[in-house]
Amino acid sequence: MTGSSDKGALPYVPTLSKEHVEQVRRWHERAYSEGRAEGRGEQSFEYLGTEIVVPPDVMPVTPMSHLLGAAVLAEVKTGERVLDMGSGSGVNAILAATKGARVLAIDINPHALAAAEANAERNGVADLVEVKYSDVFSEVEGTFDLVVFDPPFRWFRPRDLLEAAMTDEGYGALRAFFGGVRSHLAPSGRVLIFFGTSGDLGYLQRLVDSSDFVSEIIAQDELTRDGWRVQYFTFRLT
Repeated sequence: MTGSSDKGALPYVPTLSKEHVEQVRRWHERAYSEGRAEGRGEQSFEYLGTEIVVPPDVMPVTPMSHLLGAAVLAEVKTGERVLDMGSGSGVNAILAATKGARVLAIDINPHALAAAEANAERNGVADLVEVKYSDVFSEVEGTFDLVVFDPPFRWFRPRDLLEAAMTDEGYGALRAFFGGVRSHLAPSGRVLIFFGTSGDLGYLQRLVDSSDFVSEIIAQDELTRDGWRVQYFTFRLT
């Protein structure tokens, strides 16, 4: 989870139709209610060769998480320095570490930070994963070969820690990310970012374009929800 540090250009202006916005709100309320019900206790996941335990108030592994996780496994090279932005339970940090990367996993949710540390230990990569509080780049120093970001898709005001893993008010954290990521990328560095049309994908694309990144889709999937086609993408930015 990331915070809402509002730094960077391009204020949020929705690119979605009113009908689409209303549908996203309905999806969000359903997902939040289901997450609250399912997250009353710890959840355990066997995921891409790892064992992940997720406590309440931390975003669980989802059916589409593999689109980013598999991309991390394919992208990371031994010895690289990786930043896992909004790490949550530490899933992508751990996957990067299993490939021999040195990883900084950051989040603002104290429950997520504790979970990421425990999961790194559980998967035998604690010596390669540093877990640290940071609101976007507020406590991040240095440059990285790869930055991994699984941001909240929605732009609403969160009501609690769990919802803050799903929503980023006015896309403040996303804006801050694009405002600061270039200064934390090595010369040949790249970004992996996951997003879908259950958020404002058009706005993400505007941020990418305004930051002069070259964007490539490296994984995608879709499903039909309430008669709407919902698409999910992992992008590589260089």
